Amino acid sequence: MGMAANPIIPKNTVLEEEHFNILQAFHINELYIEKTKADGNPFRSPLSSDKASTQEETDSKETIGFVDLYLTTVKEYKKEFMNWQSGTAVNVARVRELILPVIQQVEQNHIYIYSLHHYSTKKDYLYHHAVSVSIISALIGKKIGLQSGQINQLALAGALADCGMAKVSPRILSKDQPLTESEFKEVKLHTANGYKMVKDTPLLKTETKLAIFQHHERFDGTGYPASEKSERIHLYSQIVGIADMFHAMTSERIYRSKQPIFKVLDMISKDLFGKFDIKVVEGLLQLMGDLRTGTPVKLSSGEFGEVIYTKPNDFTSPIVKLKTEEIVDLSQQKDIYITEVFI
Repeated sequence: MGMAANPIIPKNTVLEEEHFNILQAFHINELYIEKTKADGNPFRSPLSSDKASTQEETDSKETIGFVDLYLTTVKEYKKEFMNWQSGTAVNVARVRELILPVIQQVEQNHIYIYSLHHYSTKKDYLYHHAVSVSIISALIGKKIGLQSGQINQLALAGALADCGMAKVSPRILSKDQPLTESEFKEVKLHTANGYKMVKDTPLLKTETKLAIFQHHERFDGTGYPASEKSERIHLYSQIVGIADMFHAMTSERIYRSKQPIFKVLDMISKDLFGKFDIKVVEGLLQLMGDLRTGTPVKLSSGEFGEVIYTKPNDFTSPIVKLKTEEIVDLSQQKDIYITEVFI
């Protein structure tokens, strides 16, 4: 709507009753609402206190608290990134201070992980991506049994994986068209540049620095910068790599549209089979497919329902009870998948 030459309702309009009348006149049933207001603060929809139960109110407050923390983390990370662009050394202690609190909140209630891609914007994608990759990497590490210290290092690897992007031309970073071959070559240097930026810090383990360098390597040797294969790619590198790919594919980027979470999970497990160690793939699938009974979802068919059972060996295709009371086994529906998980 807001992208047209003469939009029905301009972008950044605060909706009032007259706008809803206009939408009805044009038979428009859905519209996109910004997650953040013009001042950069999160948009909060009004709660119906008369109808909401005490638990719902508590959940809503916790969710708002998480969104505030997440958006603040992204905003502060952006400041750090801009410092790197001006030549300031990476302050690993500061990045750790920013990242760990938001990860701890998601660890306490991992349902928040399903909303990360919603908060990302095209303009600030790079900073949202860093924070989200850090969160996802840490939770995959926890899911596959890594210890606390390892998880913290993995979180830092995720947060700093793209720190080398600070050395890429701002013109390329903000380009709204597919990159040319020479531009892509410059972007690919971010792994080596990122390693150079952190190689002398004692606060990062050797394997953490390696993950920053290797996170675009692939198990079958098709990645970069060194086309390494299988066991030559460190576990941390593979975890950050799959977290990086997953968040990128599910987020709105400057020249690529986001795809539904569960469609991407299916692609990673099937179409991209062989790109990552199966242990890492299963860690991501278990993390994202661990939906609690009663979790409300929306399907690609447009129908709404709730999860009633998740099969141990098929995390991406749970059994869902629709609003109509119909039971749908998504593993038996090739063209129907979950497009939204509501928190």
